[in-house]
Amino acid sequence: MREISPTENWLMITLGMALSGVLYALVAYPGEPVIIGAIFAVFMGVPMIAFERRILFRPLYRRIERLPTVAFIVSALVIYEILMSAGYALAALLLSWLKFLEPRSLAEIIVMPFHVFLYALAVCALIVFILRVRDLLGHDVFTSMLISRYRRPVKEERVFLFIDLADSTSFAEKHGDLRAQELLKALFAAFAEPVRRHKGAIDDYVGDAAIVTWPLNRGVKFARCIRCIFDILDDIEANADTWRKNFGQVPRLRAALHGGFIITAEIGVDHHKIAYFGDTVNTTARLESLCKTLNRSVLISSELAQRIKLPDTIAIEDLGTHAVKGRGQTLGVMALTEQVKAEVLAPFELRIPAE
Repeated sequence: MREISPTENWLMITLGMALSGVLYALVAYPGEPVIIGAIFAVFMGVPMIAFERRILFRPLYRRIERLPTVAFIVSALVIYEILMSAGYALAALLLSWLKFLEPRSLAEIIVMPFHVFLYALAVCALIVFILRVRDLLGHDVFTSMLISRYRRPVKEERVFLFIDLADSTSFAEKHGDLRAQELLKALFAAFAEPVRRHKGAIDDYVGDAAIVTWPLNRGVKFARCIRCIFDILDDIEANADTWRKNFGQVPRLRAALHGGFIITAEIGVDHHKIAYFGDTVNTTARLESLCKTLNRSVLISSELAQRIKLPDTIAIEDLGTHAVKGRGQTLGVMALTEQVKAEVLAPFELRIPAE
């Protein structure tokens, strides 16, 4: 499956907005140039979607996101109204300047008719709903379910990353289960951006562990699966003071990477899910359990490591072969560590990390 770039994604959103405007123009204003409806729709809808996707006014979105549900909905609707009104006014001024609209008073140009507002709000709400469902399921899962890619089981290669919170049991015993869940919620939220940045998908949460996956070619390209886990670790380290302030400690993680052939299938009746079956998934879980035994934070199977060009910032240590529970043969295991960032560079030396 070809990757969709962020630019392509926004082009599709913009096209969808423009088409909704064309449809409205054909129904409400027959005989008028359809480009008018398209321009109004794009100017009104795209800023609203950009806000919803946390691209426009991100600090404001994060602030209202912490509000209770009712207050959040009301605040979001007010902001949507402001964004759409501003977009409508800009589009009207542009169209007037281009002579697509007849000269009118300034008030008639910038004040959005109520029926236009209702239609725009309905279209944006639909798009936001689709985007939220896609976020809930994951981009790949949403697309796969939409086109029924895995209605019949498919054999494919994937990379799996298992990330586990160390000492979660002792934290729960000390602070209680509710507090432990608050820690896990904050931790899993911290995973989201690095996973998204490196084009992975969080498949599931199992207790205090998260399972991230990539199609194999995508995961090994630019060492995305490796960069992902170290970006997560770097982010936690960078916010160590915040973690200590909120939870009294900085989370310690254990992670394992492995890849290979699996069977992917859509299962369920009332509740559908795309599930992965095969030795690769089980082996990754067993490899993660070796982290504690081998006293290493990040492990990778030698099979997967051989298929990845490591970034210059990552060091690898061969730990030999180890017996893995449930696997008939031993597994080559390697440890990954990030080299010291505070390296002293020679004068005028320039280092460009390999991509």
